[in-house]
Amino acid sequence: MSDRHGASGTFDALREQLTTAAEAFAGGPSAVPGILSGMVDDVDRALSERLEIFPVCHHSPASALAMAKRLRDKQPKVVYLELCEDLRPLLDELRNCRLPVALQAFASEIDGFPPEAAPLSVVAPITEASAEYQAIAYALDTPGVELVLVDRSTDHVFQWEPDAPAGTAAPEAETDSEDDAALHGDAVGLEIGDLRPGFAELEEHLLHHGRVRHWSEWWDQYVEQPLIGADYATYRQVMVLIGSLFRRLRPGRRGLGVEEDRERYMWTRMREHLASSGADPADCLYVCGAFHAASTVAQFGLDGDAEPFEISPRTGTRWLYGLIPSSHAAIEAQFGLASGSVSIAAATWDKARRHARVTPYRLKGQKGTREPAKNPVPAPPEPVADRLSGFLAAPPALDAVDEDELLGWCTGIVGLARRNGYLASTADAIAVFETSVLLAGLRGRRRPTPYDFQDAAITCIEKDVVPGRRDVRRLCEILLGGDRIGQVGYDALPPLARDVLDRLAPLGLDLEKRTIQRALIDLGARPELAPCSQLLWILRHLLPDDAVRPIMGSRRLGERSIQESWDLAIGRNQRSLIELGYEGVSVEQVLEQRLRRAVHAEHATASVALDAVEQSLLYLGGGRLTDELGARAVELLSAERTVDDAPEVLRRMRRLLAHYRATRPALPRWCEAFVTTGYAHYCTLLPTAFTDDDTGVRQVAAMLGFLFGMESLALSFGCDHAQLELAVRQSHPEAPAKVALLWAASSQLGLLSQADLRTRCDDLLANPLIVPTFPQYISGFVQALEPVPALTPLVVEVISKAFARLPDTVLLPWLPTLITTLRDNARELVPVLVREAGRTFPGTLAGVDTWVPPWSERPAPAPAEPVPAGPVADLLAAHPASYEAVADLLGYDRTAGAPLRPGEAEAAALSARHPETAEAVAALLGCPAHQANP
Repeated sequence: MSDRHGASGTFDALREQLTTAAEAFAGGPSAVPGILSGMVDDVDRALSERLEIFPVCHHSPASALAMAKRLRDKQPKVVYLELCEDLRPLLDELRNCRLPVALQAFASEIDGFPPEAAPLSVVAPITEASAEYQAIAYALDTPGVELVLVDRSTDHVFQWEPDAPAGTAAPEAETDSEDDAALHGDAVGLEIGDLRPGFAELEEHLLHHGRVRHWSEWWDQYVEQPLIGADYATYRQVMVLIGSLFRRLRPGRRGLGVEEDRERYMWTRMREHLASSGADPADCLYVCGAFHAASTVAQFGLDGDAEPFEISPRTGTRWLYGLIPSSHAAIEAQFGLASGSVSIAAATWDKARRHARVTPYRLKGQKGTREPAKNPVPAPPEPVADRLSGFLAAPPALDAVDEDELLGWCTGIVGLARRNGYLASTADAIAVFETSVLLAGLRGRRRPTPYDFQDAAITCIEKDVVPGRRDVRRLCEILLGGDRIGQVGYDALPPLARDVLDRLAPLGLDLEKRTIQRALIDLGARPELAPCSQLLWILRHLLPDDAVRPIMGSRRLGERSIQESWDLAIGRNQRSLIELGYEGVSVEQVLEQRLRRAVHAEHATASVALDAVEQSLLYLGGGRLTDELGARAVELLSAERTVDDAPEVLRRMRRLLAHYRATRPALPRWCEAFVTTGYAHYCTLLPTAFTDDDTGVRQVAAMLGFLFGMESLALSFGCDHAQLELAVRQSHPEAPAKVALLWAASSQLGLLSQADLRTRCDDLLANPLIVPTFPQYISGFVQALEPVPALTPLVVEVISKAFARLPDTVLLPWLPTLITTLRDNARELVPVLVREAGRTFPGTLAGVDTWVPPWSERPAPAPAEPVPAGPVADLLAAHPASYEAVADLLGYDRTAGAPLRPGEAEAAALSARHPETAEAVAALLGCPAHQANP
């Protein structure tokens, strides 16, 4: 490659010196001299290219500072940037945002990719302390400058890497702010200039000998700090050298295939643009990662004779583009950086630009920015000279300890620690200062870095105790700059997001803030807020749970709240709101599309369709969409071969029927079809469900609840009752709970009387072999309360008999099984039993002693003799001579049938119960004993 592109000879001395040293060190032929010589060739080739290449590392303050300096000196007319070319229209909207934000490409409807890959999402975060932002701000605000994105499109990202992960490496440290770290969601991250060893052994070696904990600290110590004050020529040569090192030390060329295709793509696009625009390469600047600056592909450079790279066409996927908020924590989580490293880089950038007196480029009109300084006269280009030899040979320039800065950190962390519950004092501040200096010395550096200070603070203040929510590491990150969170401005939002903010404006809240705000809606006093309430309920359904949370008020069929209270965190969930804008132009349209997709999904069920019907009634007012979703529910129900969702189907259908009966004169046609289809469907599956071990008791009970609860409605629509009766007769379950369900169903149909059912339960309790499984029978009876609520007194009776008849030796081990069975299988129906028991048993302790169970056996009372009544009986009783004469005439005993006078019946009954008294009186009067009892 050096021969093809013509080595300049500038680095011949360095090449010879490194090769000789490597051979002497290795003691013979090895691969080390070739690697070192190749690295020098890469630097020579990159710097000899007519198109100036600016190597960068992502989120590097040294790169950003060098970029700001070089742009003012060179003032290029064309800036080629390593970023997806289809993201170019989004860059103009950055001036309406507060950094950091992320450029996003999103696709929910894909064409040309596997269906299970949807949705596809790509993000490219941008911070102010980054070289790419400096280039973007310069190009957009400088007249006559063109910004051209030359990297592959987002469609090619997934074409070339269909299994692209969300991040480039595993996170080095956990972040404390999970909400802020999740701002990018599960999108694939794009970064400019990923510089990291290609295999773990090299990274571990560097960390061990560098006396640091993670890669972010190594990079800051050995690259950022030496380069942040270097001149531009030294910066370029060192960055290309590092990129070449990591490129050549990648075993087996792992991952180079896609990276080399990207390089071919970018050089092809730049050649095409130069040919079409006629721009002078001397007035252009190519900003790319240092890894790509050391490229060895044949298409590298403008003077190569290699064949042009053939760019494959994009797929039919429709991509949507927008800006989403980002944060330092989200960037760290996305790209596997240490927690707080991006915040430390931002603080380093602020300090370095103040020290170097460099005015950075900022977009005009951007929030939190000032008017940038004007560009000076461009400086003439400098010839390429060897700066690497001096940089590599000379020892690093060691900064003295900045005592004022370190003292400010120490006193600041002590104050923060006190406010967060730590018992910190001035002595701790002194200890942190001394420990920071000590750690820096042990790690071979004179000036303590933020990482040394962080370790010292943890050692001296935390002491293995965290009194609050934030540990000392998090407090140090806050002190050094904190986690900056970006925001997308109103003008850069998609139409849906702007529509939501406009429609919620009557609430009088600033919904772009990231704080949680309380919205109070009194619909009685302010009925004009009803549209706001409706919109909030829709957002409650579409956005994450913490974005829109109702505190007071509810939305159900047949219910409307008079007063509502909401906790709104829409600004904190701006990413979710923006992604809604990718699905439609209004939230109603998005909800309608989601409901349609849900009922037509591959694994959609009848319960899912009924839920969609209910949501369409609540949020969209019903209409043709509701009828369409209901018709789909009928199709799904008839196609189901299992009854797993029978409880949900029953619950939702009951609620819908109650709503339609209360609001409409007649049921919709889809409701009639659903009832008739469900009646026939469940009758057909009932015998199989009773015997299938995979079908639970609750599902069978729900089937019976549907059949019995909606039987009258189904019969009115033309169904046949005989179908249900045949289904019950054909059911022959073996599981105890299902046997109890079958008995309850037979009782409801009149196939089994209550007396027979009571007798069967008594026989179960009398059989000692069945007593251990009796809780399962009870569970079946409790589940039967859903289809047969009239069975509740009998179930209470059966449970009471079990507690009354079973001995303690059987009852005590049996009781936990009963409780767990009822809790697992009939939790929602136990309160029905409790209410029935409250009506059956006495309410006071005194009533328990005299209480007789209504189901206990009582002796049948003896039939009472008929007592004549009326005027005839009274006449005969007043004049007995008449009926006595008639009795003598007919030959009857006159005393046998004599009517009793009033009060004589009670006296006769009393003397019959106590004959001793009558006999004693007879003996006293001298009468025969047989005459004593009348």
